Amino acid sequence: MDIDFKEYQLRCELRGHEDDVRGICVCGNAGIATSSRDRTVRLWSLDPSDERRYVPSKILLGHTSFVGPLVWVPPNEEYPEGGIVSGGMDTMVLVWDLRTGEKVQTLKGHQLQVTGLALDDGDIVSSSVDNTLRRWRNGPIGGLVTGSSDTTLKLWRGTTCTHTFVGHTDTVRGLAMISGLGVLSASHDGSIKLWALTGEVLMEMVGHTSIVYSVDSHVSGLIVSSSEDCFAKIWKDGVCIQSIEHPGCVWDAKFLENGDIVTACSDGVVRIWTVNQDKIADAVELESYFSQLTQHKISRKRVGGLKLEDLPGLEALQIPGTSDGQTKMSERGTMA
Repeated sequence: MDIDFKEYQLRCELRGHEDDVRGICVCGNAGIATSSRDRTVRLWSLDPSDERRYVPSKILLGHTSFVGPLVWVPPNEEYPEGGIVSGGMDTMVLVWDLRTGEKVQTLKGHQLQVTGLALDDGDIVSSSVDNTLRRWRNGPIGGLVTGSSDTTLKLWRGTTCTHTFVGHTDTVRGLAMISGLGVLSASHDGSIKLWALTGEVLMEMVGHTSIVYSVDSHVSGLIVSSSEDCFAKIWKDGVCIQSIEHPGCVWDAKFLENGDIVTACSDGVVRIWTVNQDKIADAVELESYFSQLTQHKISRKRVGGLKLEDLPGLEALQIPGTSDGQTKMSERGTMA
């Protein structure tokens, strides 16, 4: 599918989460699943009365702490309408039946937060802050690529590491495969890399000004990344062709099959972006979004109720205080 690139614009906002939206999972025709610090997984389905919008269809309750990674289980004999696997700060991996919205499996074994999930030929594979990968056996063993806080990617066959990819200078936070080409990695070092499975860096994308949390690719050749810098960036042939600003950290970004983009933001809102002129949000919704951006920028310019532009420069920290324990603040630092 080829996209004649036009600027992405807001299609709709999905509201319901009560805290940061941390993860996104595109569930085929079933809709979109999102995870949150509010301990829930929510399923959203197309609104039959307005094809621009998605509406909440199920809330999956079972985690006891914030929920992060999600993966979709396509429909099969066991799950006729598909399933969801979720991982949380509570160390649990939970499996859900989308037909009923019920939890059907609890996979216990990790000692710390579950940070990543994948399906591998019927197996569930999970990664954790406890430095382990766990394979929950249901099928044959395939190949896996993992990213780590040790700054490397590793290619695995079964339990054996067959190759280590070296190139990032900080934690590898997100991965995505490009079929027939290689693997994309997003890092705390602010960069995105495309690797051949031989370990060769084919492309590097630099443009974010903070941690890059996720990366995803589309069959059109577009790549989307999300970052702590409050932007989702769209890339083509290694060049950033659009930056979409958000009123908060962008924890995750995923492509829908049609090329639309779903983003998860720290303000608790899921947003969908489109190049389809017929699906762009109406004027009231667009005005609301730009108002949210303005308010966010104002809030970021204040520290403890003080305006950053009113604070003195760094030279103020060199002047002795007038009392014991006095705290001084400057535009770029503090000193107690």
